[in-house]
Amino acid sequence: MTLPKIKHVRAWFIGGATAEQGAGGGDYHDQGANHWIDDHIATPMSKYKQYEQSRQSFGINVLGTLIVEVEADNGQTGFAVSTAGEMGCFIVEKHLNRFIEGKCVSDIKLIHDQMLNATLYYAGSGGLVMNTISCVDLALWDLFGKVVGLPVYKLLGGAVRDEIQFYATGARPDLAQEMGFIGGKMPTHWGPHDGDAGIRKDVAMVADMREKCGPDFWLMLDCWMSQDVNYATKLAHACAPYNLKWIEECLPPQQYEGYRELKRQAPAGMMVTSGEHHGTLQSFRTLSETGIDIMQPDVGWCGGLTTLVEIAAIAKARGQLVVPHGSSVTHIMR
Repeated sequence: MTLPKIKHVRAWFIGGATAEQGAGGGDYHDQGANHWIDDHIATPMSKYKQYEQSRQSFGINVLGTLIVEVEADNGQTGFAVSTAGEMGCFIVEKHLNRFIEGKCVSDIKLIHDQMLNATLYYAGSGGLVMNTISCVDLALWDLFGKVVGLPVYKLLGGAVRDEIQFYATGARPDLAQEMGFIGGKMPTHWGPHDGDAGIRKDVAMVADMREKCGPDFWLMLDCWMSQDVNYATKLAHACAPYNLKWIEECLPPQQYEGYRELKRQAPAGMMVTSGEHHGTLQSFRTLSETGIDIMQPDVGWCGGLTTLVEIAAIAKARGQLVVPHGSSVTHIMR
């Protein structure tokens, strides 16, 4: 079988700073008014009064959705979305296109390696550039699967289980339980600047949901980088009587020693997780070395499916779980 070559790569954006209302799509923070995800949720910016009530107030939704399409010379196309907006479009069309157009549709790893190395001088350890590379990588996998007539999971070696269990993230785990999810993950609303009073309020929320959901339904907390080791340790122990499944992303992504210490001090049986905002393979290797229980790469932010597979191998070697973060409609694509 002679495989086609890639003829064009195109990029568009929707939503973000210039939109009149939230567009959703590849940027799950880009929502309209009264969405739970923009409620009073603890963030690294919560210590500033003017930014504590809403995450959009400090610009969490300004990037918007990046849409990438790659077209083969036989007319077939691959598609993906991520969070990178107008700036991601510029990177695709002014820089990354040279590594994509003219390549065989199967040259995914070569293209990926060239994109990573060519952007080292301005990509840093992740962020917007890695989101953009991830989006291109996902579009390439989508195209390759269409060309050979196979779903991408078969290109990776096939399924290893018959079903996948899902939990839901949101303010109402009890509603997630009614809908058949295995668990519910709640955002924390308070942080170190709120002191012990903040811990008591979040623990009261967990206790209320445990009473509503019963003893066996999974409950988790998403702390979204808003805490320090001391506060996170206190919160974890205060929640221990309510059988919290895990406590997630308590610290900023580069605080590896903090994660090591948090894992050491965490209550027995409560898992410590992170990875959503880590953006390179090396950062996940270092994160794995801290001994946390679960790594949570986002396939639209970590370097794409190509990197996600490599992260999974690192985790498997250490006996850690991988529970990918879901940031967009990418995760329900065909």
